[in-house]
Amino acid sequence: MADESTRYFLYVRKSSEQEDRQVLSIDSQKSELIALAKREKLDIKDVLEESYSAKAPGRPVFGKMIKRIEKGEADGIILWNPNRLSRNSVDTGHVIYLLDIGKLKEVKVPGQTFSNSPNDKFLLNLLCSQAKLENDTKGVDVKRGLRRKVEMGWYPCPAPVGYLNTPDRSKGMKIIKKDKKRFDQLRKLFEMVMRKECNAVEAARIAKDEWSFRMKNGKPMARSTFYRILTDPFYCGIFEYPKGSGNWHEGKHPAMITEEEHQQILSVLGRKGIARPRRHRFAYTGMMFCGECGCGITAEDKEKHQKNGNIHYYTYYHCTKKRGPCSQPCIEVKELERQIAEEIEKIEIPPEFHTWAMTWLKQEHKKETGERNDLMSNHQRAYNASVRKLDTLIDMRADGEISEEEYRNKKFKEVREKKRLHALINDTDARTDDWIAKAEEMLDFARDTSAQFRDEESLREKKKILLKLGSNLLLKDKKLSIDTANALLPLKKVSPEVKQIHKRLEPLKDENKQRALEDSYEKNPILLRG
Repeated sequence: MADESTRYFLYVRKSSEQEDRQVLSIDSQKSELIALAKREKLDIKDVLEESYSAKAPGRPVFGKMIKRIEKGEADGIILWNPNRLSRNSVDTGHVIYLLDIGKLKEVKVPGQTFSNSPNDKFLLNLLCSQAKLENDTKGVDVKRGLRRKVEMGWYPCPAPVGYLNTPDRSKGMKIIKKDKKRFDQLRKLFEMVMRKECNAVEAARIAKDEWSFRMKNGKPMARSTFYRILTDPFYCGIFEYPKGSGNWHEGKHPAMITEEEHQQILSVLGRKGIARPRRHRFAYTGMMFCGECGCGITAEDKEKHQKNGNIHYYTYYHCTKKRGPCSQPCIEVKELERQIAEEIEKIEIPPEFHTWAMTWLKQEHKKETGERNDLMSNHQRAYNASVRKLDTLIDMRADGEISEEEYRNKKFKEVREKKRLHALINDTDARTDDWIAKAEEMLDFARDTSAQFRDEESLREKKKILLKLGSNLLLKDKKLSIDTANALLPLKKVSPEVKQIHKRLEPLKDENKQRALEDSYEKNPILLRG
């Protein structure tokens, strides 16, 4: 039973944020606490309701309640849970201080009362701090998840008009897809403005009156919204995140228009001076280092305006010079990519050799599979024998045939041997499957990468290709040096030989050529060693 002289403020809070989704509604909290007050005959001076997050100071109702307690209107607080009181250190400290100076006698929740005692104040502070920790941890987790989503190429915010989020997918797997109702109509509006069939105002009117185009909320599209859509780079496949940061990312969502069309629309709207997001998007930054001073290599875009009005864009890579002066010149991206293509060409193999090599490897795989099975049988027999020895040791110890010390020593040796054999079984089982998969991956890379690198528009994919090609990327005197990946080194020896064979047999046609190629492959010692 509470002190009859204590006067209480009944405080209930629920915000619309993630933290409060599992919390009772304000009405539910209030009805539960009023019932508690009646049972325990508590003197409730006022019921205070608030729909505001407690993760930062500044709640208006909470602030007024604190001032009224300081004036002496009440000296107790009753609420549903300590996390309703505070999720930040400032408000928590204020409540604890009021308990310290006696302005506040107690804070009451169902099943527990916190009074002006060291243990109670410590526990209340701990519970509120725990609520803050949960809030902070969620914030960190959410930000990490958003960063990961951006790295994967997905815009981590509500989908713009013409697109839909996929709430039906599991957490972490949600993407952005076309809105079948609006995507094609919006694309036609883009084309109308781009081709100057009508201006933006007229296009917005046509969408509203003639096409009955409606937003997701069922309302017509406002003119200002249409202008924002026309100038949003998201529709050409890129997005800025966070907004205003200058960090542009290539999206995986289906583009409605091309980047050239986006620039054309901006030109039609008289917005030629708008910052081009493309200057922030480079394929090879963060990978290469200066061969002279060791600093990172960065990139920038340059524009060249011709007298006829044409504008040409160039991308240059150069040393950041963060450690002081550096004499290294810049290199244009086309020259850099030419050198990368040359490195790829050194390991390139034709499809015919890929087919033959995979057939040969699979035959070798079958041979090794037989050897592996024999080895596995030996390991399994030894493992079973070890298990039997352990069982025997347990029986001998139970019958008193050996001492405790003898048992421990022998058991230790047998357990260690059992673990070793178990590891051998697992290793042997995975080994041949491992090497055949890696060999196929390596051969696929050598066969396909040259064409992929030439045709690939995705900066992210080009970056992946260069990373897979090798490491220790150094740029010096406009020359890129790469330490070729160990898995690709054999192909540096194999590729020239294969190309020589193909060159020699070039006049042959179809089946004759294929048989001659395979015969040449099988007789070439360099290819077989590789």
